[in-house]
Amino acid sequence: MIQGLYRLLIELTNGRWSSGILKRFARSSISRFIVPSFASIYQLNQEEMEKGLNDYPTLHDLFIRTLKKDARTIDQHSQSVVSPVDAVLEDVGTIKETSDIVVKGKTYSIREMLGNEDILGKYLNGTYMILYLSPSHYHRIHSPVSGTVTKQWELGSKSFPVNKWGLKYGRETLSKNYRVITEVKTNYGHVAVVKVGAMFVNSIETTHKGSELEKGGEMAYFSFGSTVVLLFEKGLFQIDPSLRTPQELKVGVRLGMLTSVKEKVEV
Repeated sequence: MIQGLYRLLIELTNGRWSSGILKRFARSSISRFIVPSFASIYQLNQEEMEKGLNDYPTLHDLFIRTLKKDARTIDQHSQSVVSPVDAVLEDVGTIKETSDIVVKGKTYSIREMLGNEDILGKYLNGTYMILYLSPSHYHRIHSPVSGTVTKQWELGSKSFPVNKWGLKYGRETLSKNYRVITEVKTNYGHVAVVKVGAMFVNSIETTHKGSELEKGGEMAYFSFGSTVVLLFEKGLFQIDPSLRTPQELKVGVRLGMLTSVKEKVEV
């Protein structure tokens, strides 16, 4: 019964009032009383947490928890792309010339997702990857590559659920939800990291300082579950052949390799 209530409130609810109440509750001191039950129901790995459960004053603090220093291993190959989040790899594919991608039988527009015609062109015929974070996942976002941030912008306002039901039955959640887009220039080309808000999670907080990003370094964090979409320029990315969908991933796991249009690298 308790588990069903959590799933109803956290994964599916998107009403204006109910979402507002849940948001205020999660940040209130009274929410600390359900921290242990939440950790148990969602089977959080307490061994890797930087703090013990009793050290989280609110449910929100638990959601944005940090991990022990060596809890994640970052793939060190100079051309590798790593998972920026603990998540489920839901989909991988090619961005069509029309800017469309098809996820769970639904068509989404990269043009609308990015909201920037000048930037859109370089991603047509490139690759997209969709990584879904459930409430059970670690919610800090790390850079998938090393490079320089050339542009960062926000779009959208209201957010709908982005779990597997939201992707299948929602109204263009990936291209309409509140989102923060970070474009990173690497030595091989551009990668866009699209952080998509879920439900009332319109507080995607950027944590990195300056314009330089190091692969595996922290970029931002979500509250509750959400989604990250990675976009790669045409000819820039080769997916690791061992990956499947759906597949659980951890921060730092190799997703594939950066290449150039003229030259492919050996994986």
